[in-house]
Amino acid sequence: MGLNAALAVAGRSLEVFTAGVQVAGQNISNANTPGYIREELLLRAAAPYQRGGFIFGTGVQVTGIKQQIDKFLEGRIHAANTDLSTAAARETIFKQLEGELRELGDGDLSSSLSTFLATVHDAANQPESAALRQIVLDTGSRFATDVANLRSRIDELRLAQSLKIDSLVKEANTLIRKINELNPQISTLEQAGLTGSDAGALRTQRYDALNRLSQILPIQYREREDGGVDVYTTNNYLVLGNSIQTLETVVAVDRGVQVQSVRLATTKYVISEAASGGELRGIIEGRDDILGGFVDDLDRLTAAIVQEFNRIHASGEGLEGYESVTARNAVQDAAVALNDPAAGLKFPPQHGSFQIKVTNRLTGLTETTTINVDLDGIGTDTTLDSLRADLDAVADIAATITTDGKLKLTADPNFDIKFASDTSGVLAGLGINTFFTGFDSGSIGVNPLVAGNQKLLATGQGGGPADSSNALLLADFSRQPLASLGDASIEQFYERTVTGVGQSSASETAVTDGLRAFQESLHSQREQFSGVSLDEEAIKMLQFQHAFQAAARMISTVDELFNVLLTM
Repeated sequence: MGLNAALAVAGRSLEVFTAGVQVAGQNISNANTPGYIREELLLRAAAPYQRGGFIFGTGVQVTGIKQQIDKFLEGRIHAANTDLSTAAARETIFKQLEGELRELGDGDLSSSLSTFLATVHDAANQPESAALRQIVLDTGSRFATDVANLRSRIDELRLAQSLKIDSLVKEANTLIRKINELNPQISTLEQAGLTGSDAGALRTQRYDALNRLSQILPIQYREREDGGVDVYTTNNYLVLGNSIQTLETVVAVDRGVQVQSVRLATTKYVISEAASGGELRGIIEGRDDILGGFVDDLDRLTAAIVQEFNRIHASGEGLEGYESVTARNAVQDAAVALNDPAAGLKFPPQHGSFQIKVTNRLTGLTETTTINVDLDGIGTDTTLDSLRADLDAVADIAATITTDGKLKLTADPNFDIKFASDTSGVLAGLGINTFFTGFDSGSIGVNPLVAGNQKLLATGQGGGPADSSNALLLADFSRQPLASLGDASIEQFYERTVTGVGQSSASETAVTDGLRAFQESLHSQREQFSGVSLDEEAIKMLQFQHAFQAAARMISTVDELFNVLLTM
């Protein structure tokens, strides 16, 4: 081996050790950079050559600068991200729902209902008291407002989730485009793998984009030979070669609220309906299943309250009767049976009867007529037309149907109308002599006729001003089992609903904590494999420094030997 060869080995070594110092410096400078992946200088002995009977080495050679990353572990992290994001989104929505229920404060719905029924009980003790009767109307209106406000708050929460979905779709599309833009940059810089090195910073950006995308929706990726990656979700491509497929939203109405579903723009595959995960899925489940499910329960509870309270109220009478009363609820087809879905009544009546009392205010005499409601499915069933005819045949009143399909009863001058003993529920179904209006949590209110005249509050059943028999039934109605609530009472159903929300929230929190711990353990493994250790990099820096000094000393020695030769 000649001096020239020795000098070449030493010179190449200086370049290699300089590169080692630079790589170590790059790692140290990015030690606190989120998502940074440690780079490693790959070295191997250079190819030897033969001279005479000897084989001489030619020093060291750099084969590349590679990122230290476990791609299998990355896939597991992406799956953990997806699961955790789903659970965390659901947990957040459960917490928001618990906050809106306000069960730990004074503004909860159960307290409002209890206050209302307490005032009904007070009125039952003194049914002739105008002040107590007015308080019943006031607390009833407040309860209806509380129900409507709770529904409004839940609807606002659902709308907020839709805004989040819009934001996540835009972010996901940005990430998809970014990955697609980075692919050719990485491939060009790495020369399709010919350089033997990784485009570290660009690959880190792509890994960061993939990591965030995996939090939004489930993904799988596959690296191509040219260094680009193809990305898929639920067996549909997002990035494939030079093609991309973004997400788009489709607007619909669910439970009275505008909502969005999410689908792929090209294949139109609805990913929000897939059995998958990610933050998108968690928010959609929270919006539709958690919040939407609670709306369903609240509507069911409200419908039971309106129907049962009105059923009792419609069979009673107040301190005075009606000169004219128009049903609150319209019938869509006056010629079909009242319990036929085509009639359009939210609370369809059943086979039974009710009494109508027509009182002459001048003489005080009352004529009571029983009106049969035939809905047994045998023969001719009662329609709105036939019911109108039966009522119109009663002396001293006129029965008509308004242009919008509502039954109207009008007493002759000096006469008024009262009702009793409705076993069919037709009065409550039509909205005659009722306390509440509406049929769900979004429409509940108090009958304006009753709200404007406390004497129409049906506290009695015909026993005079001191009769409180109907008020006692009204005060106790929330404790009675109802078939519409699965034989649970109003109180039991609401307690079960609220308790269910609390238990589900606690369960979701436990699931989220478990998934977060698992994700953190995977990130810990990633940090051990791909993260930067300042101590290790400092040691490498010293090693390259000492090797550089040795190579420099070697060059100095060769230089001295050349000088000796030149001066001989």
